[in-house]
Amino acid sequence: MSTGDGVRVLIIEDDPGMRRFLRNTLRVQDYAVLEAACGDEGLRLVEQNEPELVVLDLGLPDRDGMDLIREIRNSSNVPILVLSSRSDEKGKVTALDLGADDYVSKPFGADELMARIRTALRHRLATEGSPPVFSSGGLVVDLLHRRVTVDGHDVRLSRKEYDILRELVVHAGKVLTHRHLLRVAWGRETGVDVQYLRVYIRQIRQKIERTPEQPRYILTEPGVGYRLQLLEND
Repeated sequence: MSTGDGVRVLIIEDDPGMRRFLRNTLRVQDYAVLEAACGDEGLRLVEQNEPELVVLDLGLPDRDGMDLIREIRNSSNVPILVLSSRSDEKGKVTALDLGADDYVSKPFGADELMARIRTALRHRLATEGSPPVFSSGGLVVDLLHRRVTVDGHDVRLSRKEYDILRELVVHAGKVLTHRHLLRVAWGRETGVDVQYLRVYIRQIRQKIERTPEQPRYILTEPGVGYRLQLLEND
C-alpha cells in the first residue's frame, strides 16, 4: 500500500500486475494510492481511510464484487469505478443499479481510465451541496425554476422530457441505466419498453444538442443506459 498527499484513491484488485499498472498510472497524476488485494481488506480501508474514489475489480478471491458494492454503499457514498472483464451488459447494469458510478471494461488504456476517474470525481463534487443551477458547456438547468437554456436560449421541454433530463443532471457524470430512467419517468413498477425511453432521449437531444446525431451532452452507453457529460463552460 502506498500513500501520498493527493486525492485518495483505493484500488481493490487481486491481480498484482493490474494493481501495479493502476498504482503507477495514478501516482504519475499525483493521486494518493491505497491498495487492497481482496474484498475484506478493501472494506477495512474504506472504513479506516475514507478514500475519495474506489477502483474496484469485480473478480475478487474472497467475495463477489457485486456484494462488495452493496456493502460499501451501506456506509459510504464514495464514487465507485468498476473494472470488469465481464463483457455481458447484464453485469454492468447490475453493478450500476447496486450503486457503482461507472465501469471500465478490460482491457483499457491509461487515458480512458484517467478520464473516467476525473468524471467520477467531478460528479462527486457536483452533487455535494446539490447546486440549484447546473451548468455544462452551454447547457444550463435551473432546478429550482425548472428552466433550461442552451447557449442563452430558452428550451421548452415536456414534463417527461424535463424529468429525464433533471435525473441526468442530478447524477451528471454517472451512468444511469435504462431501468433507472424508466422508473423515474414512468413509475417504479413500470412495464414500459426501453424503446419509449430512446424516443424521449432523441427528442431531448433534438432540443439541447447542437448536432443531435453527435451529442456532446447526453452520451449513450450501449446496452446499458445514458450519462450526462460534464463539460467546461463555453
